[in-house]
Amino acid sequence: MADPERVFHWLKLGWRDLRAAGRPSLLHGLLVVVLSLAVMATTLLRWELVMIAASCFLFIGPFLATGLYAVSKSLGGGGRPSVADAVNGWLHASKCLFRFGLLLVFACVVWVAFSLAMFYFFVNVRIADPADFLRYVLTQHDGLFLLWSVLGGLYAAVAFSVTVVTMPLLVDRDVSVSLAIRTSVRAVGENPFTMTWWAMIILVLTGVSFASGMLGFIVLYPLMGHASWHVYRELVDASGLPTYTAVE
Repeated sequence: MADPERVFHWLKLGWRDLRAAGRPSLLHGLLVVVLSLAVMATTLLRWELVMIAASCFLFIGPFLATGLYAVSKSLGGGGRPSVADAVNGWLHASKCLFRFGLLLVFACVVWVAFSLAMFYFFVNVRIADPADFLRYVLTQHDGLFLLWSVLGGLYAAVAFSVTVVTMPLLVDRDVSVSLAIRTSVRAVGENPFTMTWWAMIILVLTGVSFASGMLGFIVLYPLMGHASWHVYRELVDASGLPTYTAVE
């Protein structure tokens, strides 16, 4: 069982990998910034999608960090990582990544559909823009927003448990999606307080990135990705699992 203080050690190792990797890591951060700005620009046309899109990032974020896990793996083996290492990380686990990616997309679609249904069918006040929404949250006492927040928190907790170790494991070892998911859930279950603390750190760093107009993701996203690799390496003994022999 890992002590809660280990989260700072994981961040330290993530920062070390970020500095050692340089361009491959920062390119991931830049890509996430561009994608985030594009998504936010689109959702601003529909105010109610802004918060939903932000919450969906918690589902998709670990998936987009696939290349970062491969870079950290290369660094751990004494290599000098390049963009090619990140690309190879996607290629090695392509089939499993595709299946798991579809699962994450489905989870996001379900959450979006549920959220929109709650807003359209149960909110009985006119909400035309974010200011109206904020006014509703602060003045209404029907419990609907609280219910949505609680359900969203539970949904995010499940997503975290399912993804936190799954993606690094799929990059590192030739295993099935179901085995990777079970391993991730077990790792969280065996370290509940530490992983709750780690989830809060990710939430804070993500919030800082949003507050900076997405620019914080240039550094903070690769930091979280590299640190997540070390979370996996510490919590999971994968020595008995098969490794990749070639790209199919």
